Amino acid sequence: MKEKSIVIGGDHAGFAYKASIIKMLEEMGYTVKDMGTHSTDSVDYPDYAHPLARWIEEGKAPFGITLCGSGNGIAIAANKHKGIRAALCWTEELAALARKHNDANVLSIPARFVTKQLALRMVKTFLATDFEGGRHARRVSKIPV
Repeated sequence: MKEKSIVIGGDHAGFAYKASIIKMLEEMGYTVKDMGTHSTDSVDYPDYAHPLARWIEEGKAPFGITLCGSGNGIAIAANKHKGIRAALCWTEELAALARKHNDANVLSIPARFVTKQLALRMVKTFLATDFEGGRHARRVSKIPV
């Protein structure tokens, strides 16, 4: 797994933010795998969530970013995969807490409810924040069924 690799994907509602996020990630030194979508044509978010989650499951990237209108649907689909902890975030603080307390490995962005600038800041915060472990590790270990 490349330490500075990341996978991104989303539906048509998240498309407008994806290019800006990819550009920022590449400027930060990340290798980005774009799972799509590649236009604003209406698509189904599971078609992008599942390949993204498999990419992480296969060890090809440690983190992912998903985008859809509410962020919910794509996070729900990604969370069906073993080992995926997709966190829906709409503030920088939630992005930090998702990493610190939940060891989230996927940031789910609600593109219709946050500005592009906030989305970019959340991505930076998510990637810059480490998992605290400790009592949180015990809790995270109880998540898989």
